[in-house]
Amino acid sequence: MNNEVSQIDKPQAAGDSASTGRAMTPAVDVIEDDSGITLRADMPGVPRDQLELRVEGDTLLIEGKVQPQAPAGLEAVYAEFRASRFRRTFTLSRELDSAKVDANLKDGVLTLRIPKQAHAQPRRIAVSAA
Repeated sequence: MNNEVSQIDKPQAAGDSASTGRAMTPAVDVIEDDSGITLRADMPGVPRDQLELRVEGDTLLIEGKVQPQAPAGLEAVYAEFRASRFRRTFTLSRELDSAKVDANLKDGVLTLRIPKQAHAQPRRIAVSAA
């Protein structure tokens, strides 16, 4: 990888994030090609309306909340799963065009595509015969 993205979070323990502010760190794959990078983050149970993506300066923030679902009118007597939160931040290279981020959430996997700026993409130079 060409130092396009670097992680700035440290892994954190899971817990009752609503009361402690702690969050789980989602596993993320970063794939680079000539035209940009693709990030794939595991965000199981996070609905689209509870997902927040933000770019501030050169920092990308990924946050998502999971709320356990209980049937209407029922309350869990014992539960091993509590509401939790995923959070991860990355520092983006200046070669990336953060204004053109494309995001897709499907089957608990968040896919982000961040293209490189035009000046950072490889280009072919035509050679003419003299």
